[in-house]
Amino acid sequence: MTHSELKEKALQRKKVKKEYEALEPEFSLLRELLQARQNAGLSQAEVADRMGTKAPAITRLESSLTSGKHSPSITTLKKYAQALGCRLEIKLVSNH
Repeated sequence: MTHSELKEKALQRKKVKKEYEALEPEFSLLRELLQARQNAGLSQAEVADRMGTKAPAITRLESSLTSGKHSPSITTLKKYAQALGCRLEIKLVSNH
């Protein structure tokens, strides 16, 4: 069974789908972080160097968004963005 097939099968369960959808903001942010790093042509080690930290810290930052174990601070996200030559924007979007 492929990953896509497993995901499709799992998402047929209401509880799984609800939990998966609840993680969308984290998945979306992770996609943005990874895309920005890729666009900047930087490795995790290079980002870490620019942030004044070690590569494992960047690995933890990027993986924390999918693990739910830790939410990075706005300050950390701003430093990450600056290391990539970007700026961080946070906005609230109405549910209506």
